[in-house]
Amino acid sequence: MTPYEKFKSQVYKKTGIDLSLYKERQMKRRIESMIKRNGKKNFDEYYDLINTDLDKFNEFINYLTINVSEFFRNANQWEILKSTVLPQLMEGRSTLKVWSAACSTGEEPYTIVMVLSNFLPLSKIKIQAYDIDDEAINKAKAGVYSEKSIANVPEEFKKKYFTKVGNSYKISDEIKRCVEFKKFNLLSDKYPSGYDLIVCRNVMIYFTEEAKDEMYHNFNGALREGGVLFVGSTEQIILPAKYKFKSSKTFFYEKYK
Repeated sequence: MTPYEKFKSQVYKKTGIDLSLYKERQMKRRIESMIKRNGKKNFDEYYDLINTDLDKFNEFINYLTINVSEFFRNANQWEILKSTVLPQLMEGRSTLKVWSAACSTGEEPYTIVMVLSNFLPLSKIKIQAYDIDDEAINKAKAGVYSEKSIANVPEEFKKKYFTKVGNSYKISDEIKRCVEFKKFNLLSDKYPSGYDLIVCRNVMIYFTEEAKDEMYHNFNGALREGGVLFVGSTEQIILPAKYKFKSSKTFFYEKYK
């Protein structure tokens, strides 16, 4: 067993995170940079550190899960969601069941709430937002963001739902109340079901083809018939029919029988 294989095995036993499902070169390089950053010589020494120091363990999980996000990322895709996808999903429905499947620090689910507010009162909006990283979820619950993070937020929403606090911006409690956060491992936990819309963007690129294959099947099972999966701008599904999806718009995949 190589030192990296041993490290993966130890991490899996400790966290339930299977590093074998991530692209190896990419993930190994990220962990090696953490080893150097912490002044350790090898995987064994670094595992001893994260196994005995909670702060270093949390730092590892946070770094591992690649929390890079912003509001209305790829704004034109959110416009398609608003102008085309949501009106279709809303036909004959008074509300929608929505899952932000890798919510990171909260920008994505809060963006979904703002887009949905064009169709529904906030009292009728409830987004389930899941992520594997406790620290990211805590940041999401706090709802405090940098100016750069909110740069793409439409002016009307900035004025209505954000308050400046020092150099940062705090999102309003009425938006926060629309989102329920939960820890979740997309690679191993049982997927919930019955969703009209699942948003999972800019996460799949880090996984192996085998892991993605299983996740696409799981996402299909989590959607109702006619429900839609919304993916990131570098994550088009090459053969959507293999997973019983059809491409309704670029980056939007509709479940069919």
